[in-house]
Amino acid sequence: MGKMLEVEISFSKNATQWGNENSLSFNTNKAVIHLSDDKDLAIQLLIIQRTARKLAQMKIPAFKLMGEWEREAQWHFWQGISSAKRMPQIEFANLSSQDQTLLRNQIKTISWAKKIINETPEDLSPITLATQAGEFITQISPELVTYKIISGQALKEAELVGIYNVGRGSDREPALLELDFCPKGCENKPPAAALVGKGITFDSGGYSLKSTTGMLPMKCDMGGAATVAAALALAITDGLKRRVKLYLCCAENLVSGNAYKLGDILKYKNGVTVEVVNTDAEGRLVLADGLILADESKAPVIIDAATLTGAACVALGVDYNALFTMDDEIAHQFAAIAKQEHDPMWRLPLERFHQENCPSDYAVTANSRAVAGGGLGGASNAAGFLSRFVDFENKQWTHFDLAACFQDSSDDLFAAGATGRGIRNIARFLCQL
Repeated sequence: MGKMLEVEISFSKNATQWGNENSLSFNTNKAVIHLSDDKDLAIQLLIIQRTARKLAQMKIPAFKLMGEWEREAQWHFWQGISSAKRMPQIEFANLSSQDQTLLRNQIKTISWAKKIINETPEDLSPITLATQAGEFITQISPELVTYKIISGQALKEAELVGIYNVGRGSDREPALLELDFCPKGCENKPPAAALVGKGITFDSGGYSLKSTTGMLPMKCDMGGAATVAAALALAITDGLKRRVKLYLCCAENLVSGNAYKLGDILKYKNGVTVEVVNTDAEGRLVLADGLILADESKAPVIIDAATLTGAACVALGVDYNALFTMDDEIAHQFAAIAKQEHDPMWRLPLERFHQENCPSDYAVTANSRAVAGGGLGGASNAAGFLSRFVDFENKQWTHFDLAACFQDSSDDLFAAGATGRGIRNIARFLCQL
């Protein structure tokens, strides 16, 4: 490797020749990031990440962070220069041993999530996703992790009707990953939490076919599975001491002579019948299976994550993930964690009546409304649908609609593709159990 570009942080204003409002200047072989005199740490971190994005666009091959850099500042610099196409070398600035470990753990686990979300759908079948997630977490803690994968016809036999039916239109079998992280002494205890992730490795929309532009980024539709898997991995590396179960609901949603169809009625293990009025509302159908299993695990806390609705993206853009829960206590916990972890999320409405917002003349409920985008309040209605499959009255259940975990195109903070947002919040919550 040739000479690295040194990068320093300065709290002084930029020299006039660089423009007083610019955050970046150069001096021989050195780049300087000029932070605002605003004392708001969140604003300073965004300036660092935006400036790193500018440096990344210059295609500089290697960076050396010099001077005083806090761990969070170095993390935001890493986020800014990261991309699916090119990853420059970074020599990080000095940190305490603890902070070095925390930074290394974040980079390892979130890099994995980004890579697998950005993977081509041809290379990431449902079974491949389930297998890679199981192997990745096992490598982190081989003595404490066990997992199994149920696939194909065995899903039908296990009454996992959502995953089976959504995935049966593909030649590549749908699959469920069930993973158990069980620290010593926890063998006879129920899990402290259960995680459920939507793992649609490619979403054509099924017979409710997406447009070309709508379908192009749909390799990201397994972002929920990657998020909860990486969150568990990060929590383990950070010292998680409680038992946690993980369920990844993996399938390809394709069109074929064997694909599920509009008007089909699915009967779930818990007795709920669902009329399919939109085959592009498939994520909630596979998550329902995972939520039933999570409920059966007797975990008092259940968290699911999914790139579930366009409505959440309309509401929050790409800046926040949406949080849905009927438990104010857990909502307050996540709000505090989001600020601490600089991992933005925002609570959207969820009430009992949202269960009734997808009515059916033929089943207990429909999986959506038979109108474009699921109609008004689509994200809340989807969360209401999911609430039918978990005992939210007696358990702390939280649903994340991941509006911010993937970007179709680059902006001033992130390159196109996976962002990693959502992972830190869930990991920190698990470590606080």
